[in-house]
Amino acid sequence: MTMEALLLAPVSLGFISAILGALISVTDSVVNNYGEVDININNGKKSLKVKGGSPLLGTLAEKDIFIPSACGGRGSCGACKVQVLSDVGPHLPTEIPYLTKEEQAQNVRLSCQIKLKAGIEIQIPEALFNIRKLKTKVKKITSVTHDIREVLLEVPEGTDLPYVPGQYGQFEVPPYDKIKEPTQRAYSFSSNPNDKKHLEFLIRLVPGGIVTSYVHQHLKEGQTINVVAPVGEFHVHDTGAQMICVAGGSGMAPFKSIFANMVDSGEIDKREVWYFFGARTTKDIFYLDWLSELEKKYPTFHFIAALSEPQEGDGWTGETGLITDVLHKYLTTVISEGNKEGYLCGSPGMLDACMAVMRKNNMQEDKIYFDKFA
Repeated sequence: MTMEALLLAPVSLGFISAILGALISVTDSVVNNYGEVDININNGKKSLKVKGGSPLLGTLAEKDIFIPSACGGRGSCGACKVQVLSDVGPHLPTEIPYLTKEEQAQNVRLSCQIKLKAGIEIQIPEALFNIRKLKTKVKKITSVTHDIREVLLEVPEGTDLPYVPGQYGQFEVPPYDKIKEPTQRAYSFSSNPNDKKHLEFLIRLVPGGIVTSYVHQHLKEGQTINVVAPVGEFHVHDTGAQMICVAGGSGMAPFKSIFANMVDSGEIDKREVWYFFGARTTKDIFYLDWLSELEKKYPTFHFIAALSEPQEGDGWTGETGLITDVLHKYLTTVISEGNKEGYLCGSPGMLDACMAVMRKNNMQEDKIYFDKFA
């Protein structure tokens, strides 16, 4: 091969690649050009005409209809369920693990997995029409542990965002070195809903986490942040039953909101509350002063913290061991008989283990409430 041929070969390959790329792009735009499609919601309650080709979840969000999604549309939480009344094809393998047999029979689908190729009819809870996207301002960022930040946001002047303690918001971060488009994740409110001017979150750093990395490494006071809220059905049930609450890490958030609201309403004087909080070491535990003060002031409130890996010389005098073991001990030897309800917030593994302990101690499964974030 001549030197000229050697020099021309890469150019020729590059030219051919460019032509192939252009052909693929044109083909994709033609084959996957679904034009405009119609979305009929709740038998005509809302009708939308949208551009086809994108997932239903994101398309609805662009029209200010927000379907809950703890994972931000990655298909890993199973939260973004809608009932589809028209034919969009069989359930996908990515949906099956998150749907019961009954849901599959009713054609419940994950909206993040449905690509809009034609008109569609769906049914969603009416309450979802009340979810909004707010542009908030970061007022204060406080490190409450080595890996958990308390983020206090100011809501726009005159905003009325009624929410129930236990609900959550979709916290949205802008593009940065890890992502090319805005990305949301779900976090429980830690704020008291009676504070109409602020929203507060507890966000723990997850190694490699897209949103948590941004919050811990880039988020600044004074910055604007979008929040989609309120979302979720986790809340205290007005039954008078003893509340057996268990959390770990940033799972503290909904209980901070719940207990503050119970103090304001006077409910904390009327109802027995047992709050179990599990951590590894003393550096992973926080809000001790506030919780200890609640316990001193209200005879009906009991706070039990446990460290699974206490360090020598850290001065810890509380419970030690796994929080599930401590929970079992109290359920069998300390907490009185009678009606009980379970309230849980933490990792999926912790929730499953706590539910097993509660069932073992004759707590009814339909009286155990939680939000399980992926």
